[in-house]
Amino acid sequence: MDVSLTRNFCIIAHVDHGKTTLSDRLLEFTNTVSQRVLTEQHLDSMDLEKERGITIKMHPVSMTYPAKDGKVYKLNLMDTPGHVDFSYEVSRSLAACEGALLLIDAAQGVEAQTVANAHLAFGQKLKVIPVINKIDLPSANLELCTKQLEDILTIPGEEAILASGKSGIGIEDILEAVIARVPPPRDWQYPQTRILVFDSFYDSYRGVIIHARVFSGAIKAGDGMLLMGNGIKSEVKEVGIFTPKMEPCPMLEAGDVGYLVSNIKSTEDVKIGDTITLSQKPAKDMLEGYKEVHPMVYCGLYPLETQDYEKLKYAIARLRLNDSAFVYQQESSVALGFGFRCGFLGLLHMEVMQERIRREYDVEIISTYPSVVYKVKVHGGTEFDVDNPVNLPDPSSIEMISEPTIKASIHIPNEFLGDMLSLVMEKRGTCDHTDTLDATRVMLTCTLPLNEILVDFNDRLKSITRGYGSMDYELGEYRPSDLVKMDIMVNGDPVDAFSSIVHRTKAEGQGRQLCEKLADIIPPQMFKIAVQAAIGGKIIARDNVREMRKDVTAKCYGGDISRKRKLLDKQKEGKKKMKLIGKVSIPPDAFIKVLKND
Repeated sequence: MDVSLTRNFCIIAHVDHGKTTLSDRLLEFTNTVSQRVLTEQHLDSMDLEKERGITIKMHPVSMTYPAKDGKVYKLNLMDTPGHVDFSYEVSRSLAACEGALLLIDAAQGVEAQTVANAHLAFGQKLKVIPVINKIDLPSANLELCTKQLEDILTIPGEEAILASGKSGIGIEDILEAVIARVPPPRDWQYPQTRILVFDSFYDSYRGVIIHARVFSGAIKAGDGMLLMGNGIKSEVKEVGIFTPKMEPCPMLEAGDVGYLVSNIKSTEDVKIGDTITLSQKPAKDMLEGYKEVHPMVYCGLYPLETQDYEKLKYAIARLRLNDSAFVYQQESSVALGFGFRCGFLGLLHMEVMQERIRREYDVEIISTYPSVVYKVKVHGGTEFDVDNPVNLPDPSSIEMISEPTIKASIHIPNEFLGDMLSLVMEKRGTCDHTDTLDATRVMLTCTLPLNEILVDFNDRLKSITRGYGSMDYELGEYRPSDLVKMDIMVNGDPVDAFSSIVHRTKAEGQGRQLCEKLADIIPPQMFKIAVQAAIGGKIIARDNVREMRKDVTAKCYGGDISRKRKLLDKQKEGKKKMKLIGKVSIPPDAFIKVLKND
């Protein structure tokens, strides 16, 4: 097919603005998927995506469309996630496109992720087509959306297409706009074959299946291919396109988006963002890849049953194959046994990964308290990264600890401004400035420590604003802070699973909360046991586990009080001796309850 008749575009938007539903209508309108087979959220292939109503992985699909000008066009669409944790997936799909449909919910207007994704598209020099979706809602406000489009995103309001993914309004207008406004594939005149790898997954029967966008040249089954990043050569076994299921075809040409099957057996060898060329006639220059993605949140994952360790190891290795943003290494804990230290892009990414381990691989896991990567400078000038509180050096040797911050854009209705500022201050953040978006909404630009937003910030934001608030953030700089390692000790022995790095001003409150919770959850013991929170050698909070008390005087009826006293004193001496030599074993379910509550 003539390259000028190909269009590559993706759909970007805030969470829940209707990307996947609109994709369904496009598939239906172009007869790519028949009405009989089409399901709701058709491109969301994971059960978890359908259940949560969110897109986790991007999904490519090729469609053919006979336009009004009489020509038949090949349209390659990518449905992308909307959540901030998966913005890496969005940036990867943008690099394989020339245009983007920017969806705006007619009832909610421009939200935090709308702005962030629009800037990502502008940064990649893509043609952005604004689409005001859900115009059939009773609460739709088209005038406000058009004004926000012009004021916040500087896109002329008359460029917007009015549509509804649910009822199918404006679908033909969108397809015609893609053909008219999105430019044909770029860089196709380059003399050698160059193909960008934008995703890959592992198939247990066929090995690594590469998702690729052909920029120049062509590739077919039987060709020898070369991965330019690491020099690995392989033979192409099959090429094909997504419709949206994988469908083999004779050849992939310039501008096409499809898949390659070769005899590569490990996705470690296929780096996302690498360039594939033909081994017989290799290209001289690589395509511009992606910037390396670094995990922002770490936590320990341990099997609930120790015999499931090998199953967990297999599950984590398999998930790593399909998600280059997920990293892990082995670690062990005195309390929880052998497990893994895992890194994620954010809390939703962490939650989704844990859920996939439980469902897809049937392994029950415990996860430790999430932490971030701190930069620690010791006396003598050496600086290193710490992602696990256990690895923090002795406090006397530390000169400075720096913590990562985030730049957050928070969109909220006006009436919740005071409560929101209180939450930001409570989380040790500062509000840099506020912008009025329209008569009812404001945008706060705040700087917050990353570890403060890990656990409940998003939940609190939603409850304060009654669900109308939204947040987008990007990693800021590292800032020195008064941070300390807080240990939890049971009967004088530190329990490493509960160690955490906290700000000195918050240590006492968090320590007291954790001690109370643990003292309540640990079953009663034969002697009094102290649960303590400590910073270095200083105890900052304490609680006691209930002790069992046998009534030793039950058989001693009547007579002198001294007989009862003698028995009680004997019991007291026994408990004293037991305290000196006794050990407390904390049942695994106590860890689960505390960590789950947190």
